[in-house]
Amino acid sequence: MADRTIMAWGEIPVTDLEKSVAFYSAVFGYKMKIDNSGPNPMADLGGLQNVAGAHLYPGKPAADGGNTIHLAIEDTLEAGMERVKKAGGEVVSPPIDIPAGRFFYAKDLDGNSIGLFEATQ
Repeated sequence: MADRTIMAWGEIPVTDLEKSVAFYSAVFGYKMKIDNSGPNPMADLGGLQNVAGAHLYPGKPAADGGNTIHLAIEDTLEAGMERVKKAGGEVVSPPIDIPAGRFFYAKDLDGNSIGLFEATQ
C-alpha cells in the first residue's frame, strides 16, 4: 500500500447538535453550520473534506468516550486547554510530547474523547 492518509472520515455522535457546533467552533475556531441536505443533519469539522475530514451528527455517544479523534489546532496546547474549559468541555490529561508535536486528551460536551494536537514547527 502506498503512503497516504489513512483516515478517510470521522464521525462524532452528539446529543445536541447546536450546542456541540458552538463548542467545536469555540475550541477550534471553525465556522460550522448544520447541513440538513442529507438523510441526517450533520456539521462538518474544519475543512479539507476532499482529503480527510469529520463531522458531528445526532447520535448516542459511547458510554466510555469511544474512540479518540485527534484534531489539529493552530496555536498552543495551553490556549486550546483554556478554550476547552471555557466552552464547557473537560481537559483530562496534561500535554504529552511525541516526536511530531504535542497533544492532550479532552472530552466534549457529551463525553466524547478528543485529542487536541499541536504540530512541531
